Amino acid sequence: MITLALDTAYKYLIVGIYKDGKLLDGTMEECFKSQSETIFPRIEELLKKCDLKLSDVDECVITEGPGSYTGLRIAMTIAKILGTQSKTKIYTLSTMQIYAGLEEEANVILDARAHRAYTAHLSHGKVTKEAILELDLIPNFIQENPGTLFGDGYLIGMKTPEVDFLSNIEQLRDEYHLIENVHALAPKYYKESDAYRV
Repeated sequence: MITLALDTAYKYLIVGIYKDGKLLDGTMEECFKSQSETIFPRIEELLKKCDLKLSDVDECVITEGPGSYTGLRIAMTIAKILGTQSKTKIYTLSTMQIYAGLEEEANVILDARAHRAYTAHLSHGKVTKEAILELDLIPNFIQENPGTLFGDGYLIGMKTPEVDFLSNIEQLRDEYHLIENVHALAPKYYKESDAYRV
């Protein structure tokens, strides 16, 4: 079983190739707003290194958001093509999940601009609370939902650990969400009305 993992939701480009759930090779690089030019060469390079062809890919897992409006659509478009032009199964993960991995208790914040951040609390890889919050509300959210902080901690003056996205994607295998209708696949956004829903 060959799995292609793609993430273009935010500032990183993540491409991973897994065989039977174990990482064969992958790349994680920061290339905000240049993922579209970089992703195809990276996929081609990794497939070649693993002695595989795109037609060998049995399934593709992508992040569904939250994240950049344009960025989310890059990996999603590739997944839709694979899912409609071949028998490739398509799965999704939350962007927040690949930051937190299987951490026992975790919080993830990602810059949503305009002094706001996408915010989530996760427990053992599952999102339990999520919202888009004004930055001055996030310390209270963290206090109410203790856990290791990942993502853009600098937004609230906090340091966060580096994340091994490729390893997290591997470990989150049981959290993959199968997309039954690939044509209906759409990015996940927080609406303004969800701003204070926790």
